[in-house]
Amino acid sequence: MQQKLKKRRNEKAQGRGRKDEHIVRHIASLGDGTHVIEHPDGRLERRKSETDLARLRTMTDEEIESSIADDPDWQEFKDIYWSKAVVLIPPKKKAISIRVDEDVLDYFKKEGTRYQRRINAVLRSYMQQKRKKRA
Repeated sequence: MQQKLKKRRNEKAQGRGRKDEHIVRHIASLGDGTHVIEHPDGRLERRKSETDLARLRTMTDEEIESSIADDPDWQEFKDIYWSKAVVLIPPKKKAISIRVDEDVLDYFKKEGTRYQRRINAVLRSYMQQKRKKRA
Protein backbone atom coordinates (compact mmCIF):
# COMPACT_ATOMS: atom_id res chain seq x y z
CA MET A 1 0.00 0.00 0.00
CA GLN A 2 2.78 2.43 0.91
CA GLN A 3 4.52 1.71 -2.40
CA LYS A 4 1.31 2.45 -4.30
CA LEU A 5 0.92 5.80 -2.55
CA LYS A 6 4.57 6.65 -3.14
CA LYS A 7 4.25 5.77 -6.85
CA ARG A 8 1.07 7.89 -7.16
CA ARG A 9 2.79 10.87 -5.47
CA ASN A 10 5.74 10.54 -7.83
CA GLU A 11 3.46 10.37 -10.87
CA LYS A 12 1.58 13.47 -9.73
CA ALA A 13 4.82 15.32 -9.08
CA GLN A 14 5.93 14.48 -12.62
CA GLY A 15 2.53 15.44 -14.04
CA ARG A 16 1.68 11.88 -15.09
CA GLY A 17 -1.03 11.13 -12.54
CA ARG A 18 -4.68 11.22 -13.54
CA LYS A 19 -5.98 14.60 -12.49
CA ASP A 20 -9.61 13.48 -12.53
CA GLU A 21 -9.33 10.18 -10.69
CA HIS A 22 -11.41 11.41 -7.73
CA ILE A 23 -13.70 13.76 -9.60
CA VAL A 24 -17.34 12.82 -9.94
CA ARG A 25 -19.79 14.52 -12.26
CA HIS A 26 -23.20 15.71 -11.10
CA ILE A 27 -25.84 14.26 -13.41
CA ALA A 28 -29.16 15.22 -11.82
CA SER A 29 -30.81 16.56 -8.67
CA LEU A 30 -33.97 14.70 -7.78
CA GLY A 31 -37.01 16.07 -5.97
CA ASP A 32 -36.56 13.75 -2.99
CA GLY A 33 -33.32 15.45 -1.89
CA THR A 34 -31.02 12.97 -3.64
CA HIS A 35 -28.79 13.44 -6.62
CA VAL A 36 -27.17 11.23 -9.24
CA ILE A 37 -23.41 11.36 -9.78
CA GLU A 38 -21.17 9.69 -12.33
CA HIS A 39 -17.81 8.27 -11.24
CA PRO A 40 -14.71 8.38 -13.48
CA ASP A 41 -15.25 4.70 -14.34
CA GLY A 42 -18.75 5.49 -15.66
CA ARG A 43 -20.70 4.10 -12.68
CA LEU A 44 -23.80 6.04 -11.71
CA GLU A 45 -24.64 6.44 -8.05
CA ARG A 46 -27.63 7.95 -6.30
CA ARG A 47 -26.72 9.82 -3.12
CA LYS A 48 -28.63 11.67 -0.46
CA SER A 49 -27.59 15.29 -0.23
CA GLU A 50 -25.26 16.02 2.69
CA THR A 51 -26.25 19.69 2.80
CA ASP A 52 -27.94 20.79 6.02
CA LEU A 53 -30.60 22.92 4.34
CA ALA A 54 -32.31 23.86 7.62
CA ARG A 55 -29.04 25.28 8.97
CA LEU A 56 -28.28 27.00 5.67
CA ARG A 57 -31.66 28.76 5.67
CA THR A 58 -30.90 30.31 9.08
CA MET A 59 -27.47 31.65 8.07
CA THR A 60 -26.88 35.25 6.98
CA ASP A 61 -25.09 36.01 3.71
CA GLU A 62 -22.03 37.08 5.71
CA GLU A 63 -21.95 33.76 7.58
CA ILE A 64 -22.23 31.85 4.32
CA GLU A 65 -19.42 33.89 2.71
CA SER A 66 -17.24 33.36 5.80
CA SER A 67 -17.93 29.63 5.78
CA ILE A 68 -16.96 29.40 2.12
CA ALA A 69 -13.77 31.42 2.66
CA ASP A 70 -12.71 29.07 5.48
CA ASP A 71 -13.29 25.92 3.41
CA PRO A 72 -9.92 24.51 2.21
CA ASP A 73 -11.64 22.87 -0.78
CA TRP A 74 -12.73 26.30 -2.01
CA GLN A 75 -9.24 27.81 -2.19
CA GLU A 76 -8.46 26.65 -5.72
CA PHE A 77 -11.75 28.12 -6.99
CA LYS A 78 -11.88 31.44 -5.15
CA ASP A 79 -10.32 33.49 -7.96
CA ILE A 80 -12.59 32.17 -10.71
CA TYR A 81 -15.07 34.69 -12.10
CA TRP A 82 -18.24 32.62 -11.67
CA SER A 83 -20.72 35.11 -13.13
CA LYS A 84 -19.73 33.99 -16.63
CA ALA A 85 -20.16 30.30 -15.84
CA VAL A 86 -22.47 28.41 -18.18
CA VAL A 87 -24.52 25.39 -17.25
CA LEU A 88 -24.17 22.76 -19.93
CA ILE A 89 -26.95 20.25 -20.24
CA PRO A 90 -25.75 17.43 -22.45
CA PRO A 91 -28.04 16.73 -25.36
CA LYS A 92 -29.96 13.49 -25.44
CA LYS A 93 -27.88 10.69 -26.92
CA LYS A 94 -29.13 8.40 -29.64
CA ALA A 95 -27.77 4.88 -30.01
CA ILE A 96 -26.55 4.21 -33.54
CA SER A 97 -24.27 1.78 -35.31
CA ILE A 98 -21.47 3.19 -37.46
CA ARG A 99 -18.43 1.76 -39.13
CA VAL A 100 -15.07 3.37 -38.39
CA ASP A 101 -11.57 2.40 -39.40
CA GLU A 102 -10.02 -0.09 -37.00
CA ASP A 103 -7.02 2.13 -36.23
CA VAL A 104 -9.32 5.06 -35.39
CA LEU A 105 -11.30 2.93 -32.95
CA ASP A 106 -8.09 1.50 -31.45
CA TYR A 107 -6.76 5.02 -30.93
CA PHE A 108 -9.81 6.13 -28.94
CA LYS A 109 -9.98 2.89 -26.95
CA LYS A 110 -6.31 3.19 -25.95
CA GLU A 111 -7.12 6.55 -24.37
CA GLY A 112 -9.20 4.68 -21.79
CA THR A 113 -12.79 4.15 -20.83
CA ARG A 114 -15.53 6.43 -22.15
CA TYR A 115 -14.00 6.37 -25.62
CA GLN A 116 -17.44 6.76 -27.21
CA ARG A 117 -17.84 10.09 -25.42
CA ARG A 118 -14.51 11.27 -26.79
CA ILE A 119 -15.52 10.25 -30.31
CA ASN A 120 -18.76 12.19 -29.82
CA ALA A 121 -16.79 15.22 -28.59
CA VAL A 122 -14.59 15.15 -31.71
CA LEU A 123 -17.66 14.91 -33.95
CA ARG A 124 -19.36 17.75 -32.03
CA SER A 125 -16.28 19.95 -32.40
CA TYR A 126 -16.21 19.26 -36.14
CA MET A 127 -19.90 20.12 -36.42
CA GLN A 128 -19.47 23.39 -34.49
CA GLN A 129 -16.54 24.46 -36.67
CA LYS A 130 -18.56 23.80 -39.82
CA ARG A 131 -21.47 25.82 -38.44
CA LYS A 132 -19.17 28.76 -37.64
CA LYS A 133 -17.84 28.80 -41.19
CA ARG A 134 -21.38 28.90 -42.61
CA ALA A 135 -22.45 31.78 -40.37
